[in-house]
Amino acid sequence: IQMCSDQRAHGVTLSCLTFYGEYTAMDFTATRKNTSELVLIEHCYGYPLSGQFIRIDYCYDIPRILHCHVNPANMREFGRSFKREIIDAVIANQTYAFYIDHTDNAQLMDVFTFGTYGGIYLGAESYGQLTNFNLDCVTIGIYKNGSGTKNRNWQIAQGSIIANAGKSIEEIHPIVIEGQGHTAISNVEAFSGMNGALTAIGQSYDYLLVKGDKRLTISMFGCRMRNYVSKNPITVQNKQAKIQAVACIDKNEELYNKIIK
Repeated sequence: IQMCSDQRAHGVTLSCLTFYGEYTAMDFTATRKNTSELVLIEHCYGYPLSGQFIRIDYCYDIPRILHCHVNPANMREFGRSFKREIIDAVIANQTYAFYIDHTDNAQLMDVFTFGTYGGIYLGAESYGQLTNFNLDCVTIGIYKNGSGTKNRNWQIAQGSIIANAGKSIEEIHPIVIEGQGHTAISNVEAFSGMNGALTAIGQSYDYLLVKGDKRLTISMFGCRMRNYVSKNPITVQNKQAKIQAVACIDKNEELYNKIIK
């Protein structure tokens, strides 16, 4: 399903759809001139060969992605499944299963992906809430960007990330944040391990990578962090970042309470 770039999608609901073997499942890439409104996608399943299941760009009135499941196992119901080589090729595309940008107050709830390079991309011109998610066998779980401090903020809660796939351990990160704005992370667990369905390294480099050179803020509460190889769970490459972690648990099962500024 793809929206024509010279048209608008207003009040569209896609519900209870299953996709088999497509390159991209649902593409709502609009433009600043022709924006979409009120796009709701719920209870949809598939495993796109590009790694992109849902892409929404320029949707300014509450796009919603609810209860969607990206998994090569959806082919098993009629006796077929994707081989490891196919899943490895999907990961090599370096795309994200869920892509959101140029949106107001986007809502993602109960989403799952398996065997894609990235789980969820939250673009520089977006803000909203992401809750109740599982991002399994990915290189990067969540990539959050931000173009300003006023309302380029995301609240991320109640999720699990298994970042274990990549060409090198240095590129595997459960969460990456850059740009501007605030990110509130609550009760998000990251762990890693091997999986026979794909070529996996089985560990992540860290829990959180903070990039860029502009002021951004991050708060973390109750996050369980394990199976990373770096000395510290948070890698900070941005000298302007302000970060506070409270009641988190590191790879040594020790309490991690820290202020980084």
